[in-house]
Formats: sequence, C-alpha cells, structure tokens
Amino acid sequence: MRLLSLILTCSLLAAGMASGEETSSLKIVRAFPDLPLNRPIVLTWDGVHTDQLYVVDQVGKIFRMPNKQSNTENDLSLVLDWEEKVFYYDKENEQGLLGLAFHPKFKENGQFFLHYTIEGKPEHTNVISRFKMGKDGKADPTSEEVLISITHPFWNHKGGGLAFGPDGYLYISVGDGGKANDPFGNGQNKGTLLGKILRIDVDHKDKGKTYAIPKDNPFANEKDAKGEIFAYGFRNVWGMNFDPKTKQLWAADVGQDLWEEIDIVVKGGNYGWNVREGMHKFPPVLGGVSDPRPDMIEPIFEYHHDIGKSITGGFVYRGKKFPELNGWYLYADYVTSKVWALKYDEKTKAVTNRPIPVENQKTSTFIAFGNDADGELYLTDAFGQVWQIAKAD
Repeated sequence: MRLLSLILTCSLLAAGMASGEETSSLKIVRAFPDLPLNRPIVLTWDGVHTDQLYVVDQVGKIFRMPNKQSNTENDLSLVLDWEEKVFYYDKENEQGLLGLAFHPKFKENGQFFLHYTIEGKPEHTNVISRFKMGKDGKADPTSEEVLISITHPFWNHKGGGLAFGPDGYLYISVGDGGKANDPFGNGQNKGTLLGKILRIDVDHKDKGKTYAIPKDNPFANEKDAKGEIFAYGFRNVWGMNFDPKTKQLWAADVGQDLWEEIDIVVKGGNYGWNVREGMHKFPPVLGGVSDPRPDMIEPIFEYHHDIGKSITGGFVYRGKKFPELNGWYLYADYVTSKVWALKYDEKTKAVTNRPIPVENQKTSTFIAFGNDADGELYLTDAFGQVWQIAKAD
C-alpha cells in the first residue's frame, strides 16, 4: 500500500507541475480596477438580483454593488456595518467576518447567514447567525439570531465557510481549533464541532435549539457524537462549494507540514486529520500514526509545499465565457499566488491539473473565490483587489 501511495503521489505531483496546455489561452487579470476594498473575503450574489454582487470585508462590513467592471467607490452600497461586533486583528487574520450565505428562498423570506468571530468574551469564539434584509435593501441589525456558537482554543483555523446545499440545508466549515498538530485531537473527535463540516436545517427548530438537525445526518443518533456533523477529519477547510451540475461538495483543506489537499466531501466521511495529512502519515516524525485505512477517505488531489504552502479554494467552473474550463475546479495558493484548474474523472479517478498564469502575480495574495449569477468566477486578495479569468490575448 505504501508503494502504491508513493506512485500515486508522484503522478499527482507531475500533474500539478504540468505545462498547462489546456489553459495556456487564459490568464488571471484584475477585475473592478477602480474599486477600493479592504480585505474582501466573500464575493457572491443573492440568488435573486442577477445584476448585483455582494462583497464582504473581513473586518466586518457587507457591501452591495452592480455587476459591472466600471464600479468605483460611489457604486458601493453599505448593507451591514457589523465591525463593532466582529473581532479582526491583522496579526490574527484567520478571524473576522468569514462567511455569508443567502437563504435559497431569500426572495420570499429575506434571510441571510453570517459566520464570524465575536468581539469580546469568550475569546476565539465564532458564531453562525441568521439575519433579515429590510425592504430598503439594508440588513436589519436587530434581527440577529445566533444559531451556533463555537469557542476555539486558539486564534487560528476558524474555517468560516457557509454554503447552502442542493438539499436546502446549511453547510458550515469549522477548523480544528488552531495551533500545530491539532493538539486536542479535535479532527478525529466526533464529540466536538471543531475540525468538521456541519449540516443544519435552518427552516425548523429542535427543542432547545434555534435550528434543527436533519434526521439523516450521519451521527444524529450516535451516542456522544454531535448530531450537526456531516463529515470530519479536517484541519482548516478554506473554501467549500457545491458543483451546481453534479451537486458534489468540494473542499480545500489547508495542510501543515508538507501537503495541501482537495476533497470531495460525502456524508459521514472521515478525511484523516490529524493522523493523515493528504495521502500521508501524520506527523511524519517517527513514521507518523496511520497508514491508509478503509474508514478514511483520501483526497482526490494534493500538492507538496515545494509548490505552494496554503490552499485557497475554489469553485467548479460552470460559466459560459470559457467553455474550455467547464467542469474544472479552480483553486489557488495563498503564499505563492499561483492559480490552477483541476479536472477530476470520477469513474477513472484520473486527475489533470493545469496552471493558469496570473498577470502581475507579485501584487496578489489570494484569499477567496467568488461567483456571480452567470457562474463566472472571481478571486479576491489580501490587498483589497478582485481578479477574474480572461483570454490571454
């Protein structure tokens, strides 16, 4: 098994360093070049207004703007100023306002959901809250209803993702609690929400809760397990989205020592952290803890820290402007500012990975992907810039 794993890893690395013939006609360029932003961590639309985009500033503000390249500061409309409620500190920049998701029936109920780190005590606490949009297009700050509160032992590895699945449930990515090595073993502990992807029903309420646990959640009836858990064994999922065509849930899990990974997440899946990192034993010292096991799911792809050091996920492209990218998963690396497109064949398990050149690469540090109503993708970076795909010529 070890030899097979090594052979597979070598083939994936070779794919990751391929010349990129499929994407040589494309590049990543600046979008909205005259738009001043701070730290845009989410860029999305509300499922209703096809000509609008929402931008979330990690510091704690939400803006709406037209979906047009000529936007300037005057085109930004403040939807919610939550900065006093959000804890963000540049030297602890995995906290803040991290996630935004609009209810599938937003047009009817005006509901949207935030995932953020709270200002105050207890420290390092993230909440997932429900809000309502007013008829004036601004959020009602008095409408907040906290659904889940999760205190982390350390400041990093918050996760922060929110996405509604095709089943209408809200999916939430939560990091392992922080520090190196997952010192409390949260990833493998089903008795905690840390190191997990959660799934909850926001349209109903169980007794004593502001939401309901779906009855078919994999551990809903398991003693000492948290019923909210959909999948576990994650370190810090940074980017989690559903393919609108296949309905599969894709997640990019940030590695620690050597490997960054991409997972297709299934109900009840165990993705290995902290006894596995990518397709390898963890920790590597003294041979690690665990060989591949039938009860753990290996990533569909990994890349070594010789190539990049912190993965930023990621969407499967289903837009119309670039048919050559249809069905490819786009992702980036936070440290190196490289961008790739990955094609996965579920039947053969074959993976093809191609780089997409970035124009003025040294001026970007990609922190998130976003999309508009047409399925066109954007990248955002830590310098307040937005990027998009373009033809190389």
